[in-house]
Amino acid sequence: MKRMTSNFPHGGVMDVHFANMRSLIQILDCELFEHMHLHGDYTHFYFCYRWFLLDFKRELAYEDIFTVWETIWSAKNVSTVNFGLFIALALVEFYREIIIDNNMDFTDIIKFFNEMAERHDAKRVLHIGRELVLRLQNLIDNK
Repeated sequence: MKRMTSNFPHGGVMDVHFANMRSLIQILDCELFEHMHLHGDYTHFYFCYRWFLLDFKRELAYEDIFTVWETIWSAKNVSTVNFGLFIALALVEFYREIIIDNNMDFTDIIKFFNEMAERHDAKRVLHIGRELVLRLQNLIDNK
Protein backbone atom coordinates (compact mmCIF):
# COMPACT_ATOMS: atom_id res chain seq x y z
CA MET A 1 0.00 0.00 0.00
CA LYS A 2 2.92 2.33 0.67
CA ARG A 3 3.92 2.07 -2.99
CA MET A 4 0.51 3.37 -4.06
CA THR A 5 0.23 6.22 -1.52
CA SER A 6 1.51 8.84 -3.96
CA ASN A 7 -1.36 8.07 -6.34
CA PHE A 8 -3.92 9.37 -3.86
CA PRO A 9 -4.93 13.05 -3.99
CA HIS A 10 -2.39 14.30 -1.47
CA GLY A 11 0.47 12.57 -3.30
CA GLY A 12 0.40 14.65 -6.49
CA VAL A 13 1.58 11.81 -8.72
CA MET A 14 -1.76 11.39 -10.49
CA ASP A 15 -1.34 14.67 -12.38
CA VAL A 16 2.12 13.54 -13.45
CA HIS A 17 0.64 10.28 -14.78
CA PHE A 18 -1.95 12.21 -16.79
CA ALA A 19 0.68 14.59 -18.20
CA ASN A 20 2.94 11.67 -19.11
CA MET A 21 0.06 9.86 -20.82
CA ARG A 22 -0.65 13.00 -22.81
CA SER A 23 2.99 13.28 -23.88
CA LEU A 24 3.33 9.60 -24.73
CA ILE A 25 0.25 9.50 -26.92
CA GLN A 26 1.24 12.73 -28.66
CA ILE A 27 4.58 11.18 -29.55
CA LEU A 28 3.57 7.58 -30.24
CA ASP A 29 0.11 8.01 -31.78
CA CYS A 30 -0.52 11.58 -32.87
CA GLU A 31 -3.59 10.54 -34.91
CA LEU A 32 -5.34 9.13 -31.85
CA PHE A 33 -4.26 12.16 -29.83
CA GLU A 34 -5.87 14.45 -32.43
CA HIS A 35 -9.05 12.37 -32.34
CA MET A 36 -9.20 12.64 -28.55
CA HIS A 37 -8.56 16.36 -28.71
CA LEU A 38 -11.22 17.01 -31.36
CA HIS A 39 -13.95 14.84 -29.82
CA GLY A 40 -14.48 16.52 -26.48
CA ASP A 41 -10.81 16.95 -25.58
CA TYR A 42 -10.33 14.07 -23.20
CA THR A 43 -6.56 14.37 -23.49
CA HIS A 44 -6.56 15.10 -19.76
CA PHE A 45 -6.84 11.29 -19.41
CA TYR A 46 -9.13 11.39 -16.38
CA PHE A 47 -10.64 8.14 -17.63
CA CYS A 48 -7.35 6.49 -16.58
CA TYR A 49 -7.72 7.60 -12.97
CA ARG A 50 -8.89 4.23 -11.64
CA TRP A 51 -6.16 2.44 -13.62
CA PHE A 52 -3.39 4.35 -11.89
CA LEU A 53 -5.06 4.58 -8.49
CA LEU A 54 -5.45 0.81 -8.17
CA ASP A 55 -2.62 -0.35 -10.44
CA PHE A 56 -5.09 -1.86 -12.94
CA LYS A 57 -6.61 -4.15 -10.31
CA ARG A 58 -10.20 -3.55 -11.47
CA GLU A 59 -9.33 -3.55 -15.15
CA LEU A 60 -7.97 -7.07 -15.43
CA ALA A 61 -9.21 -10.49 -14.45
CA TYR A 62 -8.02 -11.79 -11.08
CA GLU A 63 -5.88 -14.50 -12.67
CA ASP A 64 -4.11 -11.91 -14.87
CA ILE A 65 -3.47 -9.09 -12.41
CA PHE A 66 -0.56 -10.78 -10.67
CA THR A 67 1.27 -11.25 -13.97
CA VAL A 68 0.73 -7.59 -14.80
CA TRP A 69 1.92 -6.45 -11.38
CA GLU A 70 5.01 -8.64 -11.57
CA THR A 71 5.75 -7.23 -15.01
CA ILE A 72 5.41 -3.66 -13.74
CA TRP A 73 7.68 -4.39 -10.79
CA SER A 74 10.33 -6.21 -12.81
CA ALA A 75 10.29 -3.63 -15.63
CA LYS A 76 11.89 -1.19 -13.18
CA ASN A 77 15.08 -3.25 -13.46
CA VAL A 78 14.88 -3.96 -17.17
CA SER A 79 13.34 -1.14 -19.17
CA THR A 80 11.49 1.61 -17.30
CA VAL A 81 10.27 2.53 -13.86
CA ASN A 82 7.10 3.82 -15.52
CA PHE A 83 5.90 0.66 -17.24
CA GLY A 84 2.44 1.21 -15.77
CA LEU A 85 2.12 4.21 -18.09
CA PHE A 86 2.86 1.99 -21.06
CA ILE A 87 0.25 -0.52 -19.91
CA ALA A 88 -2.30 2.30 -19.71
CA LEU A 89 -1.33 3.48 -23.17
CA ALA A 90 -1.49 -0.13 -24.39
CA LEU A 91 -5.07 -0.40 -23.14
CA VAL A 92 -5.98 2.69 -25.17
CA GLU A 93 -4.03 1.47 -28.21
CA PHE A 94 -5.62 -1.98 -28.04
CA TYR A 95 -9.01 -0.35 -28.62
CA ARG A 96 -7.71 2.40 -30.90
CA GLU A 97 -9.81 1.47 -33.92
CA ILE A 98 -12.97 1.14 -31.84
CA ILE A 99 -12.37 4.56 -30.30
CA ILE A 100 -11.78 6.21 -33.67
CA ASP A 101 -14.41 4.33 -35.68
CA ASN A 102 -17.11 5.12 -33.12
CA ASN A 103 -16.06 8.76 -32.71
CA MET A 104 -15.93 8.26 -28.96
CA ASP A 105 -16.03 11.33 -26.75
CA PHE A 106 -15.11 11.50 -23.06
CA THR A 107 -18.40 10.03 -21.84
CA ASP A 108 -18.24 7.22 -24.39
CA ILE A 109 -14.70 6.25 -23.47
CA ILE A 110 -15.44 6.18 -19.73
CA LYS A 111 -18.50 4.03 -20.37
CA PHE A 112 -16.56 1.78 -22.74
CA PHE A 113 -13.69 1.11 -20.34
CA ASN A 114 -16.08 0.61 -17.41
CA GLU A 115 -17.92 -2.03 -19.42
CA MET A 116 -14.64 -3.67 -20.47
CA ALA A 117 -13.34 -4.04 -16.91
CA GLU A 118 -11.94 -7.53 -16.31
CA ARG A 119 -12.43 -8.43 -19.98
CA HIS A 120 -9.12 -7.19 -21.40
CA ASP A 121 -6.60 -9.55 -22.97
CA ALA A 122 -3.79 -9.04 -20.45
CA LYS A 123 -1.17 -10.91 -22.47
CA ARG A 124 -1.88 -8.80 -25.54
CA VAL A 125 -1.92 -5.57 -23.50
CA LEU A 126 1.47 -6.46 -21.97
CA HIS A 127 2.83 -7.22 -25.44
CA ILE A 128 1.61 -3.87 -26.78
CA GLY A 129 3.08 -2.14 -23.71
CA ARG A 130 6.49 -3.68 -24.42
CA GLU A 131 6.26 -2.64 -28.08
CA LEU A 132 5.46 0.93 -27.04
CA VAL A 133 8.50 1.05 -24.74
CA LEU A 134 10.69 -0.18 -27.61
CA ARG A 135 9.19 2.37 -30.02
CA LEU A 136 9.94 5.19 -27.61
CA GLN A 137 13.46 3.88 -26.97
CA ASN A 138 14.07 3.72 -30.74
CA LEU A 139 12.82 7.28 -31.17
CA ILE A 140 15.19 8.46 -28.44
CA ASP A 141 18.12 6.47 -29.84
CA ASN A 142 17.59 7.82 -33.36
CA LYS A 143 17.64 11.49 -32.40
